Amino acid sequence: MRPALIAAAALAFLAALPARADMPVNGHGIAMHGQPKYKADFKHFDYVNPKAPKGGEVKYGAIGGFDSLNPFIVKGRPAAGIGSIYDTLMASAADEPFSQYGLIAETIETPADRSWVAFTLRPQARWHDGKPITPEDVIFTFNLLREKGRPFYRLYYGNVDQVTKTGERTVKFSFKPGENRELPLILGQLVVLPKHYWEDKDFEKSTLEPPLGSGAYKVDNIDPNRSITLRHAPDYWAKDIPVNVGRENFEVVRYEYYRDSTIALEAFKAGAFDLRLENSAKDWATAYDIPAFKAGVLKKEALKNQRTQGMQGFAFNTRRPFFADPKVREAIAYAFDFEWSNRTLFYDQYARTRSYFMNSELEAKGLPSPEELKILEPLRGQIPDEVFTKEYNPPKTDGSGNIREGLRTALGLLKQAGWSVKDAKLTNDKTGEKMAFEILLVSPQFERITLPFTENLKRLGIDATIRTLVDTAQFQKRSDEFDFDMVVESWGQSESPGNEQRDYWGSSAADQKGSQNAVGIKNKAIDQLIELLIAAPDREALVTRTRALDRVLQWGHWVVPNFHTNVDRVAYWDKFARPEVTPKQGVQFDTWWLDAGKAATLAQRKAAAGN
Repeated sequence: MRPALIAAAALAFLAALPARADMPVNGHGIAMHGQPKYKADFKHFDYVNPKAPKGGEVKYGAIGGFDSLNPFIVKGRPAAGIGSIYDTLMASAADEPFSQYGLIAETIETPADRSWVAFTLRPQARWHDGKPITPEDVIFTFNLLREKGRPFYRLYYGNVDQVTKTGERTVKFSFKPGENRELPLILGQLVVLPKHYWEDKDFEKSTLEPPLGSGAYKVDNIDPNRSITLRHAPDYWAKDIPVNVGRENFEVVRYEYYRDSTIALEAFKAGAFDLRLENSAKDWATAYDIPAFKAGVLKKEALKNQRTQGMQGFAFNTRRPFFADPKVREAIAYAFDFEWSNRTLFYDQYARTRSYFMNSELEAKGLPSPEELKILEPLRGQIPDEVFTKEYNPPKTDGSGNIREGLRTALGLLKQAGWSVKDAKLTNDKTGEKMAFEILLVSPQFERITLPFTENLKRLGIDATIRTLVDTAQFQKRSDEFDFDMVVESWGQSESPGNEQRDYWGSSAADQKGSQNAVGIKNKAIDQLIELLIAAPDREALVTRTRALDRVLQWGHWVVPNFHTNVDRVAYWDKFARPEVTPKQGVQFDTWWLDAGKAATLAQRKAAAGN
């Protein structure tokens, strides 16, 4: 064979070989483990309609109010949708566990050990004022967020050693020693801010001045605490980038604010806004029985998803001395009767949450596997013994409302913790302190769920009260400052958990105002498990290490687990169309579009339905 043919044959053979997970990356995209689904020549994601028509307006409802257009700092309440004025270095695919593809960045490069990552920016990337997006903007943003942004950023980017400009359009992030294979993807999520706009402004101060962005939308109009209107940026530079094709189809996006969910629901049914994700099982079952729904003008759909559900629960603030004892926390869980609530209040629409990674392969079930035991055995004595001997499940009842047996178990646990009922009050045997605490809520809708819980707590001699703060600013302030005894908290999870776990459960986040460690966990064993998870070299190791962390969190009794569902309950006025495919991560409203024919006749159809 001639040399040229030999070379061509060799190249063809190499191209046919499967790419290894540990190979260096230099190209259009990156996966957390393995290889990304979409190849370098992909035109669009599979879950979009690339021919979706552009234009029209969509109105959403929002709760509470806003007094800031800066979502990156602790101060202020940022407006809904404000993130859509910015682009990120890369964009995630909603039909993969964790893969990213170039947006501002044209290419990504990282070695096999992922000890650094470099992004080469697209030459056409522009701010809304027409100026190019540069490596200097990326470096400025990274330093600004880490120094002056929410505590989350300091934890999230904690393993970055330095960031430097290495070419006309290339910026490189070098990492500190240690395994952190997620970090290149985390940096791909970086929202890039314009240096020339922010460098002479006080970034830590909330503002209502519309900031300069680069994304699909610009701020068109604001009415603080009432509404914000975003308009599609003319000549948006990235509209034809593959990750954007078939997305961001509306010309105008408007968010109307309402005091609480009850008012918002009534406004929606009156046609004040267009589309709503319903999070109340009762309202989903009963509140939409109006003529427009019966006539098919108002639609309801439960769209299945396959995303990890995470954890929602009554979170104990262990900074309070009486919640420091895990036996007390375990005992209190017996007062929440999920089975009765699901039958009586939720119309059997929910399943009980038992894991911090529900609805995924990451969920710890049964007893630890041999691979998990290799991780957990060195921690024996530092973590609950039950981790090794029992499968965790929250207390269960028969749904009748009779939970006497559970309450007897709870009293036994409280007795072991040094508490006894005296004169109908749960009293500390040593100090004489009466157990009383407040449950902080932000939505009146959750009162009907919490009231039966507090009634059962009273049967244990615990004086539990409810404080509902419909003023979202006041609620956020108290949450950020950990000024609560118990709060309904949720921690979202992905199929590829990593550095965010430091902010959720890490000791360094426990005392940082504004962090998501609402519980106040300070546990060296959990810190070690988090770092092991972050350093997972492949998908198999990630699953094993996540399950080990899950077990320790489960048996810590840090929350009274609530409930979850694997569907997105969507209600909307019949003027939209959407792609046929719903990806693993669930409904993606940014792939919907306005159906001009339906929109033109909607008012007429509403009138005919008597709405």
